[in-house]
Amino acid sequence: MLVHPQFNPVALSLGPVQIHWYGLTYLAAFGLFLLLAARRVRYPWLAEQGWTRRDVEDLLFFGVVGVILGGRLGYVLFYKPGYYLAHPLEILAVWQGGMAFHGGLLGVLAAVALYALRRGRPFLQVTDLIAPCVPVGLAAGRIGNFINGELWGRAADPALPWAMVFPQSGSMIPRHPSQLYQFALEGMLLFGLLWWYARRPRATGQVSGAFLFGYGVLRFAAEYFREPDAFLGLRALGFSQGQWLSLPMIAAGALMWAWAARRGRVASAA
Repeated sequence: MLVHPQFNPVALSLGPVQIHWYGLTYLAAFGLFLLLAARRVRYPWLAEQGWTRRDVEDLLFFGVVGVILGGRLGYVLFYKPGYYLAHPLEILAVWQGGMAFHGGLLGVLAAVALYALRRGRPFLQVTDLIAPCVPVGLAAGRIGNFINGELWGRAADPALPWAMVFPQSGSMIPRHPSQLYQFALEGMLLFGLLWWYARRPRATGQVSGAFLFGYGVLRFAAEYFREPDAFLGLRALGFSQGQWLSLPMIAAGALMWAWAARRGRVASAA
């Protein structure tokens, strides 16, 4: 049975300035996005739409603002509204962890909508560009969760070779390292599938729909191994908060993909 190493959340201290591992994982996520999106804009059908590396850099700026504001506000509103209402200054303490993917997604969508409006581009054209690049950032974030020893899994059979004790949980119960499950599923597996799917021109909206559907399904599955937050517990039908938030994504992704396929407009400059 393994025991979580209880890493120091501070990676480096420079006088009064502390650099946290959690922040470094976000920096890695943004760097990977820049690298992958810059590669995608070299595809002929995307180059025909006028995409350049400069566009990717501008998109990254909008995305960083959207994911940080949306992710933090989503966590505050979806998971701990009462706590942060009583401790409003802690809303700014993002280095302590506490980012909600579903809130981050809404923040990014808002930022992308603003970018598309200002640049005169179709919204789904922009989301189709960035969707395959997002899962590696999610994977980096899950590594940050693991380093922080947060979002641990549900109790596991002690005979499970990778069952892990998280002392941060307040018990010595062996648990599933659900952060690593999510790293593998909604991070690396989803990245591989989307990158493969988007390597050819698709009807506008299909790549975005595939992302929503794929993430929703994989997150829903991973939630069976993740310990629900104590202040939330399980909801109706025994589903967790994360599962209920994933269901609309699954439905929206499937509908978007089918709608785009029916329209049948393959991505092009036209």
